[in-house]
Amino acid sequence: MTRLSVLDQSPVRRQGTPAEALADTISLAQFADRLGYERYWVAEHHNSTALASTAPEVLIGQIAMQTEHIRVGSGGVMLPHYSALKVAEAFRLLETLYPGRIDLGIGRAPGSDARTARALAPRGVPMDLRDFPNQLLDLYGFLSDDFPPEHEFHGIAAMPRPQAMPTLWLLGSSDVSAGYAADLGWPFCYAHFINSHRADSALDAYRKLFSPSPVSSGPRTSIAVSALVADTQEEAERLSWSRWGWRLMGAEGRGGIPPPEDALAFEYTAPEREYLEVLKRRSIYGDPGQVRDQLLSMGERYGVDDFVVVTITYDFKARMRSYELLAEAFGLKPPS
Repeated sequence: MTRLSVLDQSPVRRQGTPAEALADTISLAQFADRLGYERYWVAEHHNSTALASTAPEVLIGQIAMQTEHIRVGSGGVMLPHYSALKVAEAFRLLETLYPGRIDLGIGRAPGSDARTARALAPRGVPMDLRDFPNQLLDLYGFLSDDFPPEHEFHGIAAMPRPQAMPTLWLLGSSDVSAGYAADLGWPFCYAHFINSHRADSALDAYRKLFSPSPVSSGPRTSIAVSALVADTQEEAERLSWSRWGWRLMGAEGRGGIPPPEDALAFEYTAPEREYLEVLKRRSIYGDPGQVRDQLLSMGERYGVDDFVVVTITYDFKARMRSYELLAEAFGLKPPS
């Protein structure tokens, strides 16, 4: 059975406001809950006028409070910016408030530019990414209360203690992240919408190298994809231009997600037009049957049946309609 989830970056439309984008996030989460989506993940981005989701742990609490059934989590928390203890405390608190509904997805990308990453770090000195594996071990130690006696953090408790651990996921777009997930024995979500070229090797490496753990007895994979569904293929392609153009419109793109007409009319350079073709190849778009067939074909190729779908449109109603059509195409059932 195919499982569908949502990844929301809280996009801010041009001439819109972050407050409107965050209200859209809550509305879309409630809609996805009613449609029968499995998980609702919120992203972490910094210093962006077009993406309003800067603090997943804050949004998760708001979303979980205003939904009933859907699991809510981070897609993801960029752990190199933070202490493992602080992240463990935030997600233990969420799990205590909303037991059995919280996912903790961890990434190692900056979610920003290099200067912003320095500003996020204590005293402006970003953590060395070579320490990321140790951070992951510390995070698990705090979440499981399972530091060995000789560990420097043995005896330090991340409070409050919920009845169960949030579901852990490692997120990534490379073989490196896949290797970390396999070594730890955590579920792994591959970010196809960021890097489509390494999906085969990363997912293969994860499955081959996987070591069973208390978190997961066997490999568990998911794939995050950019997908947009409309009533016709032509309309889906037109709506998709808002996302494609925004990525390449420079100062104009920094004003927020543009209307598709503005993105289509923009004068792109030759290299930008080449990159537009890359963005198109990374994206899935079309009518419900086309998108369903493309996702099933992708699932067969990569050996996954779990899709986390990110959809960005200028018009929020079109975005909601896309998720509605996708749910109908896969026969999702509203929770009872």
